[in-house]
Amino acid sequence: MKKRVLSGIRATGTLHLGNYLGAVKGMLELQDNPDYETLYMVADVHTLTTPFDVEKLRANRREVVLDYLAAGLDPEKSVLFFQADVPEHTELAFYLSSVVNIARMQHLPTFKDKVKQYPHHATMALLNYPILMAADILAYKAGFVPVGIDQEPHLEVAREIARKMNEQYGMDFPEPQRFATEGEYVPSLTGEGKMSKSVAGSYINLTDGLDAIRDHLASAPTDSGQGKVVPATGGVANLLTLVELFQGESQRKDYEKMYLGEGIHYQELKESLAQAIYKELQPIQAKRTKLAADQKYVDNVIADGAKRARALARQTVDEVKVKMGLG
Repeated sequence: MKKRVLSGIRATGTLHLGNYLGAVKGMLELQDNPDYETLYMVADVHTLTTPFDVEKLRANRREVVLDYLAAGLDPEKSVLFFQADVPEHTELAFYLSSVVNIARMQHLPTFKDKVKQYPHHATMALLNYPILMAADILAYKAGFVPVGIDQEPHLEVAREIARKMNEQYGMDFPEPQRFATEGEYVPSLTGEGKMSKSVAGSYINLTDGLDAIRDHLASAPTDSGQGKVVPATGGVANLLTLVELFQGESQRKDYEKMYLGEGIHYQELKESLAQAIYKELQPIQAKRTKLAADQKYVDNVIADGAKRARALARQTVDEVKVKMGLG
């Protein structure tokens, strides 16, 4: 039996390096492994949990599909679909919510952080985000989820829900585990936290050209370039992490030696890093341009993915309904 995998990225626009290294690369690795059956969605329903623009959402969810395909996700190998096209997710989320108490959701650090970020948008959708995420995964009885480490609290909720459903209703849900990737935490260009669409100036898009990448890196904070200890946090540390991700560990070590010795010339570091990032993004961008011109192909991928995903999810929802006395 193949191991089933489910993952998704919110429909907040074109993907950035954090999405690519933290999620998509893991998706690709699993897709190309014959031991896994892979389902990858555009998490458009999850986008409703924070303030959004209706017209931008309509456009953005298609942008994510284009990025998926351009990065190498293959509809012949993986099921690619819009979360909103599979209503079984939201139906199952309600059934699962019956085994979760309110206090558990309110005490999640991720919920508290979002409430601070959006104090006037603390909706029930936001509170129930981890339950819907559990439904996304458990609808397909997926055992592995290639997401960043920041999603671990939500995966723990999914495991708790799986255990309770198994104990109370005799389901056979797996307890989903996170599939870690090399670039699972891609630092922000601002020097704090990780790359995020919600933080201006923190990210580089997969569609950015060389000049745009240079501009983004130019604004990344640095220091004098020389010291007795290599910084472990902040702008310099984040730049060195990006160097390691795109130019290798040996290049990072060279820069660390410079920092402890004659000093780093950040203009040269940033130019070299910009070239390395752009080199990796060029083939993705070229493929994306061709895909964007073939709307019929993309439409067919989306429609076929929804059909395949619904067939699997419906089986699970029907089973849950029977076990809970609703069918």
